[in-house]
Amino acid sequence: MTSPRRIGPRYPRLGRFCFRATRRLATWAMSLAGFHANDSRFTARRIGELRSKLARGETVYLAGLGLPGTHNSGVALVEVTQAHGPRLIVNNEEERFSGDKHTTQYPREALDAMQATLRTMGRDVTDIDAWLTSWDYPDLLGTLVRSVVEEFPDGFKLLRTKNSVSFDAKRLEQMTRTPKLLRKQFGFAARVPLLMMPHHDNHAWFSFAASPFSDDEPVAIAVLDGTGDLGSVSTYLAQGGAFTKLFCNDSVFDSLGAFYSVISSTQGGWSWLSSEGRYMGAAAWGDMDRASNPYYARLREVLDFGADGEIKLNRAMGNWYCDPFDNPYKQPLIDILGAPLRPDQLWNPDAVLRVEDIQHRPDTQDRLDKAAATQLVFEDAMIHVVAGLLRKTGACRLVLTGGVALNALGNMRLLEHFDDAWFQREQGRKARLHLWMPPTPGDPGVTIGAAWLFAHLIGAPRGQPMTHAFYCGVAPTSHDVAMALDSSVSSRVIGDITKPAGLESVADLMAFLVAQNSIIALYQGAAETGPRALGHRSILANPRDAGTRERLNERVKYREAIRPLAPMATRDAALAYFDLLEGASDADYNAYNYMVLTAQSKPHARADIPAVIHADGTGRIQIVRAEDDPLTHAYLKALGRHIGVELSVNTSFNVAGPIAQTPQQAVATLHRSAGLDAVLMVASDGAVTAVWHGGERDSGRFTALYDQWRRRTDEPSSA
Repeated sequence: MTSPRRIGPRYPRLGRFCFRATRRLATWAMSLAGFHANDSRFTARRIGELRSKLARGETVYLAGLGLPGTHNSGVALVEVTQAHGPRLIVNNEEERFSGDKHTTQYPREALDAMQATLRTMGRDVTDIDAWLTSWDYPDLLGTLVRSVVEEFPDGFKLLRTKNSVSFDAKRLEQMTRTPKLLRKQFGFAARVPLLMMPHHDNHAWFSFAASPFSDDEPVAIAVLDGTGDLGSVSTYLAQGGAFTKLFCNDSVFDSLGAFYSVISSTQGGWSWLSSEGRYMGAAAWGDMDRASNPYYARLREVLDFGADGEIKLNRAMGNWYCDPFDNPYKQPLIDILGAPLRPDQLWNPDAVLRVEDIQHRPDTQDRLDKAAATQLVFEDAMIHVVAGLLRKTGACRLVLTGGVALNALGNMRLLEHFDDAWFQREQGRKARLHLWMPPTPGDPGVTIGAAWLFAHLIGAPRGQPMTHAFYCGVAPTSHDVAMALDSSVSSRVIGDITKPAGLESVADLMAFLVAQNSIIALYQGAAETGPRALGHRSILANPRDAGTRERLNERVKYREAIRPLAPMATRDAALAYFDLLEGASDADYNAYNYMVLTAQSKPHARADIPAVIHADGTGRIQIVRAEDDPLTHAYLKALGRHIGVELSVNTSFNVAGPIAQTPQQAVATLHRSAGLDAVLMVASDGAVTAVWHGGERDSGRFTALYDQWRRRTDEPSSA
């Protein structure tokens, strides 16, 4: 039975008219508040001034701002020179400092931390030459109005929406006060002018510029997002120094991100922004065969697969174009999936709460098959968009970014689908897809993008490709670590990693603890920017113990039993246990550095490293390089000596909240996690302090194992 179809809004011409009128009015009004359009005279003049400054050989400092009103507020600081282009100094996410996951608040603490970094460089906020926003707000407001009126009268329900990812009047008021808030926070003589940069352009330019791809031949760029300021899908082409926007779908509801967020939330039982990655993990336990999955064929009709790679929502089935939270399904979709869970039935796993009291929903096969069907339809849509872009550009290299690019399984499917046969058939040549995603494809990366794009506009060269993601905040001092400790924990200094022998000793202790099936956390240096822990804020465990996943999920992270654990590995171990695809081999497999790309495991992997092989035989891998993270790499090498594989379980150092940023948050995370044996905290001077549960919660396990390790290394015990 064919489902009903309605593609596109009811009144598109009215929507376009209202968009243009709103954008014109908003541009004028926001200029009075200190916000300047990227095509304004003010911005053009500032571009000219900074172009001249660069040409004189001076250094330019740019701040990219994620402002109140949308999720993931924060600030990025970028240093720009004519010789080297932009260089990222920090990308501070406000959630890491405030403890409020996906916060929409003014990024006061992130800005304070940026100022502290500048002062360590002998600079201050007065040295910042331009402040850039990560959204074009007149476009965003125009899009909001267009979305409301083009579905009159149903679209007016959008104005009643109250949700952490909506854009309401209160958040708009917070955002428009930012020039004044910056003046007050830093004592400037006048309010700070903000230059507005287009959201998807920010995503696209930074992600291309940071990639390992040169533009001597075409590089296609796809921004697949939940929403941008104009639309949810944008495509670009980089070649020969030119950067060209090819397409924007001008719709925030014809969106791959919205499709996945709505279904994963209302079927999985989690709130938006917390549901997507969890649902991707659940899909592996369902029927991932398109021929036999009982929901796939009918669910695919929710999306329209149009010409030239366009994807549109079938508005006769999905109702999130006007009521995304309270009534997101129309009856034909209810007939397929059942009624959606109500907002009051959803659990926010990223909120700080009594994690011990969590009761997870049962993972029935029916629920898992729905997750699998959603992932399959989502992958179809990704492939459709990318196929259209590759045909249009003739490219075989693709940079994928936007929040959708966090779907690591879908990214792997692209590499598998666009193989030699596809390119021979479609482009008549011997080639295959080469793919790269940045470590920050979602909105925590668009603050970097605003500054990177502006650097491009003032004539700076492209800059260096990314190799790591350790840019959030700075390393704690020994004093910071000491001040975070309280009477409820025990601690001791266990080493100093500033010298090779000390680094090897600490790494060997870590590996010894993990080999004894301890679960430890590593807290070192600046934190990872983006959603994935990569060795600076990581929980580590034994990949060879089949019980690790259950123990870690149940007693450390308090999360669903089906959640996978990721493998971090040396390059050699990654190649030994996983099929690293040729299409991700650029810059020595750089695409596997950031846990944004899944790999199929080799036949022997499940027996050797069962804790990190998911139900579908895959692992969301991270390759660790000695030059990027000496301590974590040394730990993996030591694991090779202790357990026979240079590979570890790696999951983020957080429990019901953002990744631990400060020493105080690290200790608080230890308090919340009964099953975490110890946290190793590395100070900026290289001193390493082990911290574990004290008092009645001290099992004595860490002390016993530490003393056993000391005896094995022929060093006198300090117990």
